[in-house]
Amino acid sequence: MIDPVLAKADEKMKVTIDVFKRDLSGVRTGRATPALVENVRIDYNGVSTPLNHVSNISASGTNLLIIQPWDSGIVSTIEKAILKANLGITPLSDGSLIRLTIPPLSEERRTEMIKLAKKMAEEHKVAVRNVRRDALEELKKLEKNKSISQDDLRRGEAKLQKITDSAVATIDSLESAKATELKQV
Repeated sequence: MIDPVLAKADEKMKVTIDVFKRDLSGVRTGRATPALVENVRIDYNGVSTPLNHVSNISASGTNLLIIQPWDSGIVSTIEKAILKANLGITPLSDGSLIRLTIPPLSEERRTEMIKLAKKMAEEHKVAVRNVRRDALEELKKLEKNKSISQDDLRRGEAKLQKITDSAVATIDSLESAKATELKQV
């Protein structure tokens, strides 16, 4: 009876970790990577659309991103969206494609990015703990309804805590790796 509850909680925690990885990839490190801008949203025909849905984004070298929209009429819209996203990058356009030169990070900006990564990690740890809380409530309901014994409840709580600790440790290690990457000059 407790296994489905634990499996569901584990799956939700894995999804939270995947979201954290994706969010962390958008934190700028001084190297050109399409993940920096692929989630920038533009207004395309009245619909808020991610940049990677309306263009090809590629990295050329370590400090240059090239954005090639499929519709050359939206180049100026993309430029405005990138500026509005406050990435610290100024787009250069030749009318058909946009070049983004990624400047090296200043020490102040590195510190800001590390703080941002820590804040994001904490938000995702809270999400993991919320999943744990929900699963604990579900286990307690099962015990209250006499579907499982008190011993099963304690075993389930212990297993759930191990799953939670593992998810939090994964988030911590990802955040630590990002901080190390940001510190490199």
